Amino acid sequence: MKRIDPQAIGTAAFHAYLLGAVAPRPIAFASTMDAQKQVNLSPFSFFNAFGSNPPTLIFSPARRVRNNTNKHTLENILEVPEVVINMVNFEMVNQMSLSSTEYAKGVNEFVKAGFTEVPSEKVRPPRVGESPAAFECKVKQIIETGQEGGAGNLIICEVVLAHIKPDILDEHGQIDPFKLDAVARMGGNWYCRAQGAALFEVEKPNTRLGIGIDKIPDEIRYSPVLTGNDLGQLGNIEQLPPEEEIIAFREQADLYEILHDHHLPAAERPQALHLLAQKYLRAQQTEAAWKILLQPEMKA
Repeated sequence: MKRIDPQAIGTAAFHAYLLGAVAPRPIAFASTMDAQKQVNLSPFSFFNAFGSNPPTLIFSPARRVRNNTNKHTLENILEVPEVVINMVNFEMVNQMSLSSTEYAKGVNEFVKAGFTEVPSEKVRPPRVGESPAAFECKVKQIIETGQEGGAGNLIICEVVLAHIKPDILDEHGQIDPFKLDAVARMGGNWYCRAQGAALFEVEKPNTRLGIGIDKIPDEIRYSPVLTGNDLGQLGNIEQLPPEEEIIAFREQADLYEILHDHHLPAAERPQALHLLAQKYLRAQQTEAAWKILLQPEMKA
């Protein structure tokens, strides 16, 4: 591993490593207003949700590294402690990026980036009409992490009203990640899009008491084929399938073919079974994978 001491390389250099590694980061597209009712709109990727009772969002307009000045967003919130955090999807990412230009104070980024101002109901700053979801927030606290360039200002917000576009909801009324089409920040100029093959499901372990990787038989645990992800999935099962189900599964076509392939040397059969089990794991069929891995031929 490359060892990097933040104090040895300077703020700007470590900033690049930090943002490159801590990724992807969701984007808080924050709309604020100063005491003179001048509107500002700016994106921040030091952002996430930190509780649901009360619903809490925190983002951080860090002090500029190059000249140790504050962002207009922070200045506005110090005058009017309210903000709308608008979420960003792929359709608006270039407009969002344009709004991050360091225009002079008083310039409205809604106008510069071509966004629609929609009046909020419980806070003074407007929300972004194009955003798939927006959260009207009251600012509860601001925590400074330092006074030098690059220091954060944690803006702790309580959500007082949410706006969700109906067209991003599924048939159960929940947000569909494919319809949301969210984007997130990586390092440098890079972003990522939560769409297509980038989206996948992992069953939550808190729904069951998994046996754990330590209980997986050694011939499976130390497989040259199965990955750490595969083992984690296998370890999330509550109990191994009964022997009668393992034997019955031998009739499954793809397993039957391997077990009755007379041209396949016995010593190579375990690896072939591991590869087949891995295929089932990729399809989220964990019990079926176990029924393959527990075949008597695995110990050949």
